[in-house]
Amino acid sequence: MLLLAIPAIWPYGYYTLLRWVVTATAIFLVWITYNLKKTFWLVLMGLVAVLFNPLIPIYLDKETWVIIDFIVAILFLVSIFKIKSKD
Repeated sequence: MLLLAIPAIWPYGYYTLLRWVVTATAIFLVWITYNLKKTFWLVLMGLVAVLFNPLIPIYLDKETWVIIDFIVAILFLVSIFKIKSKD
């Protein structure tokens, strides 16, 4: 969803849904990283959750959101491989 938000002009509802999905995913990863005691990822995903928070939104211009969307998409992709239990 983050990568789809970069090149296209979507209705406002898409970006609202995107905020909810990204925030929920980041909060889930906060919970996972807290249990795994991975402080770096905990803080990073906490910041993502705050940035994309749909209840108290942070308004930025489109160019800034394009950069943020790309970076967060990469972070989520990297987190798949980096946030693992040692068991």
